[in-house]
Amino acid sequence: MGKHQHVPSNAALVARLTPPLQRYNRIGNPLVLASPFIADEYLSDASGFHGSASQLFRPANVDEVHEIVKAAVDSKTPLTLSGGRTGLTGGCVPRDGWILSLDRMNQLSLEPAVAHAGAGVLLHEIHREAATTGQFLGPDPTETWASVGGAINCNASGSRSFRYGALRRHILGLEIVLMDGRVLHVRRGDKVDFPVTPVPLPATTKHSAGYYLRPDLDWIDLIASSEGTLGIVTRADLQLLPAPAALLAGLVFFPSDALALRAVRAWRPVAGLRMIEYVDKPSLELIHARYPDIPADAEAAVLIEQECEASDDAADEWLARLEEHGALETSWFGAGARDRERFRVFRHALPEEVHRIVRGRGLQTIGSDFAVPIAHNETMLAFYREQCEQHFHGNYVIFGHIGDAHVHVNLLPLNKAHAQTGRDLMVTFAKRAVELGGTVGAEHGLGKRKAHLLPLLYSAEQIEAMRAVKRRLDPEWLLGRGTLFPAI
Repeated sequence: MGKHQHVPSNAALVARLTPPLQRYNRIGNPLVLASPFIADEYLSDASGFHGSASQLFRPANVDEVHEIVKAAVDSKTPLTLSGGRTGLTGGCVPRDGWILSLDRMNQLSLEPAVAHAGAGVLLHEIHREAATTGQFLGPDPTETWASVGGAINCNASGSRSFRYGALRRHILGLEIVLMDGRVLHVRRGDKVDFPVTPVPLPATTKHSAGYYLRPDLDWIDLIASSEGTLGIVTRADLQLLPAPAALLAGLVFFPSDALALRAVRAWRPVAGLRMIEYVDKPSLELIHARYPDIPADAEAAVLIEQECEASDDAADEWLARLEEHGALETSWFGAGARDRERFRVFRHALPEEVHRIVRGRGLQTIGSDFAVPIAHNETMLAFYREQCEQHFHGNYVIFGHIGDAHVHVNLLPLNKAHAQTGRDLMVTFAKRAVELGGTVGAEHGLGKRKAHLLPLLYSAEQIEAMRAVKRRLDPEWLLGRGTLFPAI
């Protein structure tokens, strides 16, 4: 097990934090913001899910986090973690109690092969700083304004997971504050100090639903994807990789969906391919106003990115592939950073537009995060299409990580009744994914909004094995109450 320490108690601070609550302002107490000063941004996430809290804490170091945790335990006050608040499942949204925001814990330093990052550091900050040193972080979640702590808590992945997998694989060390007062400093391979009952994983390349309970379990694997319910990550050491010699990116348009899917099957083995993303016709139509140069005859698109030795040679190879698989001559390719950024913005424009439309209708977003084994990729995609056409014709889009058999279905409900139809449809999708050997949560976690899906994937006995870990590390069930499991 990793090293741990007990941070000495600060009685004066504890006295200030324990009920009855008092009002504080930013002057004289920069740590605490009482309920009248809690900005709405701390009470909601990107999906539009909203909650409430009595107090907001924004600690600047691990000692302050420790004292807040001690006060919460002493007063039996629920504690909800908050990072970049880019999540879609309500995990960072409190139902009551206190908010613990880690946004001030934003120290970042780099050295060869390692980024030392506070939990509040944003992913785009790591990408930017790493690039200046000729390095990069393998995983690339779409929402780069997510925080390091939040990304670890849901085991985020994104488009480059096709080659590099999820964030769990790239964590070298963590600093974790536990509810029993310990502050752990763990490295990869440091084993948990209590027995766990192993739980099987689905046969997918991505998975972030429920606790990762494997034989010979280490702390990093346990904490990654625990959704802020087992401990508070305050700092992480993340593996950085050497930047490739060259990169080639392309947005390949096809005159039919069938041709796009055939190309995906054929291109999976291409050496150095680190991204293969799918965009359907409704998605292209959704963002056509932003990108009027999308070919009018495009019925689907595939976004690729390849690491290579020489971009010129790779471009010639891709021209041959495009011709072989019937791609449109008006496809977009580029080897420069500006071109790659254009494609990244294009990909990000899809969820942005979905959120704009749905939130504009006064509703919460409704999107899938299911993945299936690669062999069932097209079966699941066909099921999505059939059901969406039946229930949401003209009001849905499908895009995402087809390289991992993990595309996102985003519904655009017209009203509250239609939204309920959409939520029911998501349960139907989840059941079908599990039937095919898949997962109900691939990269976003389940949070509060999707916690009801966990029993579709795991038996009551398997969920009890997870709850036993929760009770071991948080016996009062204070941390992340209502996330992943129903509140007790």
